[in-house]
Amino acid sequence: MRDRAIPSNGPSRAAASGEVSPGGTRRRAERLEPAQRRRVILDAALAVFAESGFAAARMQDVAARAGIAKGTLYLHFEDKAALFEGLVRDAVDPVLGTMERELAAYTGSTRDFLTLLFRHLAQEAVHSPRRHIIRLMLGEGERFPALADFYYREVVARGLDLLRAINARALQRGEITSDAGLRFPQLLVAPLLVAAVWEGLFRRTEPLDVSAMLDAHAEVVLRGLGWREP
Repeated sequence: MRDRAIPSNGPSRAAASGEVSPGGTRRRAERLEPAQRRRVILDAALAVFAESGFAAARMQDVAARAGIAKGTLYLHFEDKAALFEGLVRDAVDPVLGTMERELAAYTGSTRDFLTLLFRHLAQEAVHSPRRHIIRLMLGEGERFPALADFYYREVVARGLDLLRAINARALQRGEITSDAGLRFPQLLVAPLLVAAVWEGLFRRTEPLDVSAMLDAHAEVVLRGLGWREP
């Protein structure tokens, strides 16, 4: 799962073996505060998972990329699965939390909120380095059902609840007449998965204007749900 969006010079032989000079990267990383060190570890994990995939990634590679001893890495994460789970929580909690709070306080139309939501999610799922998390789940989730279950609980279920709340709001405001979005909230975000896959596989062959596609999708979906201007 290599992607040029995350540059990789790879650890030097000395770094990979742990033989780093006293004034080198390892010593600097080891001296960081725990929260800062955790941030460095998660950034390193994202790069390693993006390059190698989950199955082939090794904890020692993450430690070398982060510039810390392997033992220090295990003080933060007990194994590779825990590291991946920490990476997912770190990426998802701010995004979904922000959109949940925005919806609770939003006074504009549901159409405008969907536009805001799609652009926010596209940034994370398609353009941000964190897009590799989705691609990893698409490519390897079937082989690691425990990780797929975790991802469903932490990301998918929470996202579907947000989409149901958006549909319920639109129904209550009389903006739509169909409850199809309540029953099948996946309809609203299916193009994001298409965009994530397309950008990973086909952007060099046929670039996709993701923003324009999502705007068109919002128009199609809202009309299908019986959109009426307030």
